[in-house]
Amino acid sequence: MMAELVAQRCHVHLNREAAARCPECRQFYCRECVTEHDDVVICTACLKSQTEISEEKKLQIRGLFRFVSGVMGFVFCWVIFIWVGQMLLAAPSEFHDADLWQRGFFDH
Repeated sequence: MMAELVAQRCHVHLNREAAARCPECRQFYCRECVTEHDDVVICTACLKSQTEISEEKKLQIRGLFRFVSGVMGFVFCWVIFIWVGQMLLAAPSEFHDADLWQRGFFDH
């Protein structure tokens, strides 16, 4: 590998010696054109494309989270609605009379 690097020039800067070979695109680059990311020396173009993919995945996950949150909110409201309905059904029939409020609920 070292003998291979000595004879190579940077893919971007042709007047500079290559310092590393990108494992993604397999091109040779000088020290200015490569960076270390996740313990791997990679060219900036490949790093940018990997980062863009990560951003797309983050957006997809964020959209999925919003959808799931909306569904969970709807289910929560539905459960509360059913619970209140069950409480009203379980209330005594006097509670549903129109005159309960006129004579006072606590007068019994």
